[in-house]
Amino acid sequence: MTGEVLLTGMVILAAPANEYDKRVVILTRERGKITAFAKGAKRSKSQLAAGTRPFSFGEFTCYAGKTAYTLVSVKIENYFEEITENMENVCYGSYFLEMADYFGMENVEAKNMLLLLYQSLRALTKGSLDNRLVRRIFELKMLVVNGEYPNMFQCMGCGKKEDLNGFSRMMHGMLCGECKSRDRIELSASAVYAVQYIVSVEIGKLYTFSVSEEVLAEVEMVMNRLIEGYVDRKFRSLELLGML
Repeated sequence: MTGEVLLTGMVILAAPANEYDKRVVILTRERGKITAFAKGAKRSKSQLAAGTRPFSFGEFTCYAGKTAYTLVSVKIENYFEEITENMENVCYGSYFLEMADYFGMENVEAKNMLLLLYQSLRALTKGSLDNRLVRRIFELKMLVVNGEYPNMFQCMGCGKKEDLNGFSRMMHGMLCGECKSRDRIELSASAVYAVQYIVSVEIGKLYTFSVSEEVLAEVEMVMNRLIEGYVDRKFRSLELLGML
């Protein structure tokens, strides 16, 4: 598929291609993850310079070649500059970009993944929620968007939909009070409600609730198990976050 195309997306990775050019990875709504070369983007006066930085969201006019894209022009709506003003936000935001790069696929529309990424970065810039909660919401919803996530609404042992108070990664979902698993995590009613809400709510309403420190700790335990099971990559941004 060749020719000039207009794509809506976000730069999730940028690297030098040579002395003057950049290679960028863009998560696009229409064509998923694409790789594009921006000629002259490293020159200070280039019209492509600002629009080829990570976090840049907007419209990208590209020429589609046989194996890669050439970036022709950009119209950026949001640079998410506020994220770069705080090192913790940089780490969390970079982690979200890394996750989008991990789960994004070529030639597969990514409307929901792009929306999730955008809304999650907005949540970081607003600062109204604990960044740790924003991270866990993003992780679980990313699994949902990717189509591979645990059953949070039914006991995986007996099928019961009531009295759900445990979680098992081995069983791929929730457990009732009577069903056991050697990796079972006990959960409060508030923690169960939180994960069920994240799984089921539309992306635009994700970042509209907060939880206590105790409930957040339970959600973190669940997500640590899930990420360990579903993701086989170490993320540099989380390593940097651990050093702060």
